[in-house]
Amino acid sequence: MSRLAAKFEELAKTGRKALIPFITAGDPRPDFTVPMMHSMVKAGVDIIELGVPFSDPMADGPVIQRASERALAHKMSLRRTLEIAIEFRKNDQLTPVVLMGYLNPIEAMGYEAFANAAQRAEIDGVLTVDLPPEEGLECSALLKARGIHPIFLLAPNSSDERIKKMAAAGSGYIYYVSLKGVTGAGHLNTADIENKLQQIRANTRLPVAIGFGVKDAETAKTVANLGDGVVIGSALISKIEANPDDFEQAKNEIVELLASMRQAMDNQVQS
Repeated sequence: MSRLAAKFEELAKTGRKALIPFITAGDPRPDFTVPMMHSMVKAGVDIIELGVPFSDPMADGPVIQRASERALAHKMSLRRTLEIAIEFRKNDQLTPVVLMGYLNPIEAMGYEAFANAAQRAEIDGVLTVDLPPEEGLECSALLKARGIHPIFLLAPNSSDERIKKMAAAGSGYIYYVSLKGVTGAGHLNTADIENKLQQIRANTRLPVAIGFGVKDAETAKTVANLGDGVVIGSALISKIEANPDDFEQAKNEIVELLASMRQAMDNQVQS
């Protein structure tokens, strides 16, 4: 059983939901990322989405765009992101790591070379924002052959047919984008999310992680009551941006926020 499948199975047995933070590899500098990943695990996260810096992150809002810019200024790349994953694995063999990014760096490396490199880095899943399942068959097959889950995004306007297609092509979990727009934008409408989750679950048995719009413990608690996982990104990266010269303070603020979310999510299960 894969790390991702084992994690969701473990959580389901206790009624708990996955806390899934996103950070950009190399932001604000390369030596920050691995210690931050370990600190997040200690704060109670279940899965880590590790962002591959990219020069044109079209699905991301300004906060994550600037994170990519800071990382790229330190010469971060897909290869260096995989090196960070390798370094993390030296001391953590349990926490699933999902690589999240855009197609261009993967195409530049080549699908097979990328799949081999991701396998060596013990990556558990790959979420390529701008790769629809119709165009991702070759890459998805190469990943699946190496035990790596291809993960796809669903939007608020995704049809039944689209959901089935994403579920058939992907594995691990579905990432449901709860808002129209870019990361960090808007406010959650729980009734809309609940209705969409019913539609998604009628068409797939994959776990559903909900992202875009999760900002604090209260929204994490609300979302945890609806889906199988809660993804938070911009709110964490804002802590890095607010402490440009104090990496320890940034790390402490991220850990504090994640710990509060973990507690709120677990309290939701107990109440």
